[in-house]
Amino acid sequence: MNQNKIYFLKTEFTKLLSTLQPEAKGKWGKMNAQQMAEHMSNAFRWASGEVKLQAMLTPEQTQKTYAFMMSDKPFKENTPNQLLPDVPVPFKHVSMKDAIAELQKEIDHFFSVYENNSGLRNINPFFGNLNFEEQVQLLHKHATHHAKQFGLVE
Repeated sequence: MNQNKIYFLKTEFTKLLSTLQPEAKGKWGKMNAQQMAEHMSNAFRWASGEVKLQAMLTPEQTQKTYAFMMSDKPFKENTPNQLLPDVPVPFKHVSMKDAIAELQKEIDHFFSVYENNSGLRNINPFFGNLNFEEQVQLLHKHATHHAKQFGLVE
């Protein structure tokens, strides 16, 4: 298990996001900073199993997406997500600070769920039935993608 990825998710990601203004625009994409933070809360809810999702791809397609997920290749800019509307949803929270607090709560919950259920697997609609290490790989790839989008990391 890559402890650097775990540390980034647990500790660094929300610190980086706290440097952004809610309406900040990324280098690509339609979401502003607060919408992205709220979007990442959803990603952690999916990974923890708090929100149950169904597979959306065939086993053959999932095999290919899983191989990509486990690679060091980053998500491409403007990678579409079939679960998201064409227009970003309005803010759920009144402030960026509240959005980041919820995200940190979801991150902490994710790690707690897997600490208490080491063999747990949850379905990701695009990448398959994932265990803890696979979820960390995906969440780190996803968080890094958005951190790059907003110029927070290279």
